[in-house]
Amino acid sequence: MFFKLLKEALKIKQVRSKILFTIFIVLVFRIGTTITVPGVNAKSLEALNGLSFLNMLSLVSGNALRNFSVFALGVSPYITASIVVQLLQMDILPKFVEWGKQGEVGRRKLNQATRYIALVLAFVQSIGITAGFHTLSSAKLVATPNWQTYLLIGFLLTTGSMIVTWLGEQITDKGYGNGVSMIIFAGIVAAIPGMIKSIYVDYFVNVPSSRITSSIIFVTILIIAVLLIVYFTTFVQQAEYKIPIQYTKIAQGAPSSSYLPLKVNPAGVIPVIFASSITAAPAAIFQFLTATGHNAQWVRVAQSLFATTTASGIVMYALLIILFTFFYTFVQINPEKTAENLQKSGAYIHGVRPGKGTEEYMSKLLRRLATVGSLFLGFISILPILAKDLFGLTDAVALGGTSLLIIIATGIEGMKQLEGYLLKRKYTGFMNTTE
Repeated sequence: MFFKLLKEALKIKQVRSKILFTIFIVLVFRIGTTITVPGVNAKSLEALNGLSFLNMLSLVSGNALRNFSVFALGVSPYITASIVVQLLQMDILPKFVEWGKQGEVGRRKLNQATRYIALVLAFVQSIGITAGFHTLSSAKLVATPNWQTYLLIGFLLTTGSMIVTWLGEQITDKGYGNGVSMIIFAGIVAAIPGMIKSIYVDYFVNVPSSRITSSIIFVTILIIAVLLIVYFTTFVQQAEYKIPIQYTKIAQGAPSSSYLPLKVNPAGVIPVIFASSITAAPAAIFQFLTATGHNAQWVRVAQSLFATTTASGIVMYALLIILFTFFYTFVQINPEKTAENLQKSGAYIHGVRPGKGTEEYMSKLLRRLATVGSLFLGFISILPILAKDLFGLTDAVALGGTSLLIIIATGIEGMKQLEGYLLKRKYTGFMNTTE
């Protein structure tokens, strides 16, 4: 179905241009991930592959951190800044609340504020990560560790992060799909061959010939499990809850009845990206404190809370996903605005009073949908981590659930965008023939 849809969409010049532009931007990003920051020994990071926060940071950066490239931070600072700005709009900072109600003009001001906050976060995070990895790695990361070198590395990584953010915005404006998701998607897809190779080496090369049969059975079960997860994830991501809508006679030209579709998981995959980004930074800080001799009890407890290799860390990761799912669901669908828009269009939900009654109904319904969505996202995200701990799977599949969620969500969004282009072309062609 996807290939048939893509074939039809490629016949449209506008779609071809958008896809080629997106491929070009992704290629620029992938080239940037191979350019290592000067004065840094990137191979020293190989000794840190077992650290959960390194894997998490690498995932959010689109796997640009592995080479400690100029794009090592990826869109992580921008994601964190977006969370901060959205939180400040919830009656915390009056100016941000005011901008949030100003429509397009306010949105531009909030985007500008997000960029400035991301700039500061990127600089602080770049120096912190560099110092932390230098302390943790046995073969030192930085050749000449002095303040001038750290400032230079901080400047380069901050600049790289801003460039990646700009590339993502270009994809959103002129290309195909959501820019941030496409950047992360490209990094995950690029890492899949290495993941397959790692599984092959661990279960077929580094095992005695007498265990090859059991390895084949195990890998077959693993493939079936992945396919089942893909099917289940795709089903839930596309599932919708349809609310029956009635129109009053005052609404001229409107149908007598319709429905308002809401996704069963309204927040999409964004809460997983948020949780991954938020978990990685504190984990890196506490790992650095431990490595520098700060072995206080509170440091060890905090470190275990943000490490996905511990039970408390897995619970914390799942709780963050649940929290961000509820938060982002109400950011995506505002019950008050939905009720207001329905009333303005002369529509109402069957059996529900317009205005305040509709707002309360929508809030209650969104809480239920967010509960289902959060449990789904949490389950898919932590399942591979639990499987790794229980069955001794390779580190390559520890974050496979998070990666699958991002890949599937981005793929579904891309398919719907292609369908939208085809539908638009169909109606445009119809209008042209009637003129």
